[in-house]
Amino acid sequence: RAEARTFEEIQKDGKIIVATEGAFPPFNFFKGPKLTGFEVDLAEALVAKMKLQLEWRALSFDALLAGLRQDRWDMVIASFAITPERSKAVTFTSPHYCSGGVIVAKDPAIRTAKDLAGKVVAVQTGTTYLENVAKLPGVKEVKNFPKDTDARSALVAGRVDAWVTDKFVAKSALEAAPEAGLKIGDFVFVEKIATAVKKGNASVAQAIDKALAELMADGTYEVISKKYMGEDI
Repeated sequence: RAEARTFEEIQKDGKIIVATEGAFPPFNFFKGPKLTGFEVDLAEALVAKMKLQLEWRALSFDALLAGLRQDRWDMVIASFAITPERSKAVTFTSPHYCSGGVIVAKDPAIRTAKDLAGKVVAVQTGTTYLENVAKLPGVKEVKNFPKDTDARSALVAGRVDAWVTDKFVAKSALEAAPEAGLKIGDFVFVEKIATAVKKGNASVAQAIDKALAELMADGTYEVISKKYMGEDI
C-alpha cells in the first residue's frame, strides 16, 4: 500500500502495529520470549489510551525507520533521537524522554570526549552515538556493532577502550554487572527521544501526542519510569 494508515483507518481496524528493537535495556528488551522495558510499557499504555489493540514487531534498529517508509508498521518506539537528518525521512511525535550519549570505560582516566583521543570506541550501527563519536577529533577507531549489547560486551571483554551509549542504558548495565568494573564518564552530547510515524502522517502523530500528554498528566508515565529507571525521567 502506498499510503500510511490514518488514525481513523487504524481505529476502524482496531489495532495498531508498533515496531521496536528489543535489544536496548532498560528501554526495550526481551525477558525470555516477552518484550519488555520502559518504552514497551509506555507504548502499551499509549495504545490503551487510544482504545486500540497493539501488535508488536521486533527487528534490528537500522531496519525500523525504513519499515515505516514502506508502511510495514504504524509507529516506531526504539529510543530514536530527533535529528535533522531523520526528520527529513519520518515524522517525530513529542519527545517521551531526554537523554544523551555518555562515555563508559573500565579505565577511570577515560571520562571526557578529550580522553577518547587515541582510543578505540564501541558504538551501535545507525545510531546518534556513532555519528557523534565519529565527529570527535583524534579517536583512533570507531567500532560498530549491530546491537548495543554487543558494543557493551566488547568493552567488558577488553576489546575496546570505551563504549558510548545512552545514559540510562549505561546506568542499567552498571547495576546489572557491578563486577565488570565499568565507570560512567561525561556526556558527549544531549538529545530528545521520540516515537516516529510515517513522514507526514499527522493524524497518528497527533493521537500519540494526545495519549502521551494524558499519561504524563495522570501519573502513568511516572509509574512506568520509576519501575525501569528508579526515577521520573
